[in-house]
Amino acid sequence: MRDKLFTLLHAHTGAAAIPLDHPDQPEHGDYASSIAMARAREEKRAPMEIAKEIKESIEQDPAFTNLLDHIEVAPPGFLNFFFSRSAIAEHIASIGARPDAWGKNSAYRGKKVMVEYTDPNPFKEFHIGHLMSNAIGEAISRIIELSGAEIKRVNYQGDVGLHVAKAVWAMDRLQKKDDEPAHVFLGRCYAFGAARYEQDETARAEITLINKQIFEKSNPQTNAYYDSGLKDSLDYFETIYQRLGTHFDEYFFESGVGPRGKTLVEQHLEDGIFEQSDGAVIYRGEKKELHTRVFITSEGLPTYEAKELGLAYIKQERWPHNLSIVVTGNEIIEYFRVVKAALADIDSTLAPRLARLAQKIAHVPHGMLRLPSGKMSSRTGEVIAANDLLDEAKKRLQEKTTDEIIAEAAAVGAVKYSILKQSAGKDIIFDFVTSLSFEGDSGPYLQYTHARARSVLERAGNPRETAGLQSPLAHPSSEMRAVERILFWFPDAIADAHDAYDPHYVAHYLFSLSQTFNAWYAKERIIGAESEAYNLALTRAVAATLKNGLWLLGIPAPERM
Repeated sequence: MRDKLFTLLHAHTGAAAIPLDHPDQPEHGDYASSIAMARAREEKRAPMEIAKEIKESIEQDPAFTNLLDHIEVAPPGFLNFFFSRSAIAEHIASIGARPDAWGKNSAYRGKKVMVEYTDPNPFKEFHIGHLMSNAIGEAISRIIELSGAEIKRVNYQGDVGLHVAKAVWAMDRLQKKDDEPAHVFLGRCYAFGAARYEQDETARAEITLINKQIFEKSNPQTNAYYDSGLKDSLDYFETIYQRLGTHFDEYFFESGVGPRGKTLVEQHLEDGIFEQSDGAVIYRGEKKELHTRVFITSEGLPTYEAKELGLAYIKQERWPHNLSIVVTGNEIIEYFRVVKAALADIDSTLAPRLARLAQKIAHVPHGMLRLPSGKMSSRTGEVIAANDLLDEAKKRLQEKTTDEIIAEAAAVGAVKYSILKQSAGKDIIFDFVTSLSFEGDSGPYLQYTHARARSVLERAGNPRETAGLQSPLAHPSSEMRAVERILFWFPDAIADAHDAYDPHYVAHYLFSLSQTFNAWYAKERIIGAESEAYNLALTRAVAATLKNGLWLLGIPAPERM
């Protein structure tokens, strides 16, 4: 509907950019535009005069009667558009006729987009912070994919470094309990090794040596502990991905990109991009109003920064792409700016025909996920495991439903929605009471609303025939009209989300749709009413929109709850 209105306005204004907004009040139309005010500044004329001219011009167009009931001009120069009842009925019927296509768009058609997210480190617990990255990254992947892009989901993991050495050192000193899961044992090893590294100089020296042995693969015993722990970690992570409904097309590891990053840095010492400093190699960020960071340590090892450079190049070589979206915690915002600045400097030394990698990278930082008890710390062993949070949510939901499958779907929905309903950069405190509620702004509430709509259709026999405009609908109730209006705006929510790389636009939309549908459901009879056929078509459109929207968020949409 928005596209049709845009086409009509473009034909009568010639403007390439036409603002179309959602009026808060229904008396201000289904859409409103300030195009007249924009033109008034250019033409130095009164916006009300221009708005009236546009209105009169559109009213002479044969397309007007097919799409619009009427247009109103409102001070200081707004155009308010009201869709015709026939156009609304046709739109509602089209959603039900092709539900799988509803919401798809071509904004990213022909683009290849790589999305990196989750990035848990082997030998450490998959904690609730990784749930943030996973939920946001998966939702962005689906939103961009629905917008026409070819997507490759990737996961970048730190399989080398001090955190690994700390765990490997402890694996030789702690005994795994008979009934202890491998990932729990590894988490215990990491916490023990991290503590001893801080407290014991001998342990620190031993762990430093192991770190070098891992990098060089020079010690058979160290290699054996490392290989075993790495496999156990990665196998465990896969069980969580399956639970969350996500998958990855490719995995990158620090051990694989580190050598490439080190070589890149060394190659650009002579041209002054990097420089020597006390035996290390640094990038002076101050020249770009950033801060200085080390890229190669005095021991000759590449740092995270150098590894990121190697990763950028290997990603592009492995799968040439137009855009690389990287989802991480916001604690590395400044670090990532330095990496992109260094990458841009390297880009400037290449031939113009070569890819500019820095320009292709979009960093999407997210906040911290906390429980009301406060911040977690894996370093001290007080980590809150992702599975523990999901299990606790499921346990509490089983008090409301005896169906284990539904409890699991609602638990995943509750956790993901609590993350995605906020703007990506904000910290989140997960509250069990509100997040698990079947009422209010929660994942289970959206899932329950979808199940309610499906239940109505099932009770009615789920008829597939489309509904035409009927006389009782010439003057729909305000509740029904609100449902119709908000259905127009689903593609707009998706567009906002893919433009900003922020799924909260879709989450907010789905909550508003659920509230609006439930208000209509409570006020009017759907089955047995004179307008039953249209009512069911409208309900089918709502169910399709909720299902598609929940899919975009990576949230299951049960048929019953």
